[in-house]
Amino acid sequence: MHTTRRRSVAGLIAVAAAALALGGAHVGFADSGRDHHTHAVAGSAAADTAKQAALHARMRRLWEDHITWTRLAIVSFASGLPDLPATEERLLRNQVDIGNAIKPYYGRAAGARLTALLREHILGAVALLQAAKAGDQALVEQRSSAWYANSDAIADFLAAANPRHWPRTTMRRMMKSHLDQTLAEAVHRLQGNYAADVRDYDAIHHHILLMADMISDGIVAQFPGRFR
Repeated sequence: MHTTRRRSVAGLIAVAAAALALGGAHVGFADSGRDHHTHAVAGSAAADTAKQAALHARMRRLWEDHITWTRLAIVSFASGLPDLPATEERLLRNQVDIGNAIKPYYGRAAGARLTALLREHILGAVALLQAAKAGDQALVEQRSSAWYANSDAIADFLAAANPRHWPRTTMRRMMKSHLDQTLAEAVHRLQGNYAADVRDYDAIHHHILLMADMISDGIVAQFPGRFR
């Protein structure tokens, strides 16, 4: 491994370690699971109508696409594969799809705003990986801070749209867990620790389904008349 590559991985490891020290993927994930227990129960009841079931299925599909294409982008980036531009393009299209999914409930402007925030989320992750690859530790820390700030902005946007069912603290914790887990996935991939990388993705997948269901449950609870 070249010196620059060693520095790049070390920079990401430092960022990942800092994230864990501040609340971490595993702590945040466990907390989110407990917080979501009520939503999961509501989710099972919320599938009583075809409209509710369709919303839950769509949200799950969209957020599974989010983590799947993110993973493929990480793999392509780590290995220098030529499919990276096409993979990134497909990943960015998913952010448009997620924004469009909330437009029927919160309006076109809100959908466009969510897409913009999620686009920043993806581009911020790419920028962080690029800084790590360049071996610029100061830039890694700067871009990591910006990436986590964007996470809070996404959480705050959702909380403002539906404060009763998407509390700000819970949404921030859910989003932070997603970033912590994705960062761990990227670090392990760059290290060549593929067993840990696979475990990371399993945890990410489980967590994103919790988040997707929480979003669906919140919409159903906020707009019950739309799902009868």
